[in-house]
Amino acid sequence: MTKLSVNINKVATIRNARGGNTPDLLQVARDCEAFGADGITVHPRPDERHIRRADVPALRAVLSTEFNIEGYPSKEFVDLVLRVKPHQVTLVPDKPDQLTSNHGWDTVAEQEFLRDILNDIRAAGIRSSIFIDADIRMAEYAAKAGADRVELYTGPYAEQYRKNRESAIAPFIETASQVRRLGIGLNAGHDLSLENLRYFKENIPWLDEVSIGHALICDALYMGLKDTIAAYKDCLLTIKK
Repeated sequence: MTKLSVNINKVATIRNARGGNTPDLLQVARDCEAFGADGITVHPRPDERHIRRADVPALRAVLSTEFNIEGYPSKEFVDLVLRVKPHQVTLVPDKPDQLTSNHGWDTVAEQEFLRDILNDIRAAGIRSSIFIDADIRMAEYAAKAGADRVELYTGPYAEQYRKNRESAIAPFIETASQVRRLGIGLNAGHDLSLENLRYFKENIPWLDEVSIGHALICDALYMGLKDTIAAYKDCLLTIKK
């Protein structure tokens, strides 16, 4: 079964816009769990424009499902995750001022750097995931670096979905198949939505986890958080016949 991890960055963005604690980030995280989410994802950035560093240990203390922290492995980020010890750390190649993730790691060029970070994460007993584009070679070198999983950057899939979904999914099936042959886990995330998630899962049924934030929180404005999470979970239950 593919797990749904809800990224709550956008909730923190709303909170930060007015100061105070409305909406209550910890309560929203607990509600997501109560409504069926299999995990919670956060991406703390240096400027703390959404998730703040202080939110991370506070969330770790109250969550009962899997906690996934994603971010660029600066010294400050690595120190934070080694102290908090989430279930999973997803390494992304974002620059400090980057608006959102828009590409995966070059796991060939960054092999030595990533291997050293992954060794520290593994020593702390934390599962690791490397954010990559749909590229077989990047998957192979992520495995060589010691990653437990890769997370496929699905932005290009979402962008091309309406134009030609068969063409859009093709490189992801190819890379996902290689990931399975490599014997490591498979996650996916970025711009997955109620429109395109079901088809993605139908074609890659061995997918371990998706991390979804922006689209899910937007849908929740209309559908409510409980019904929205149920709708996303329903997409992940579909198996290609």
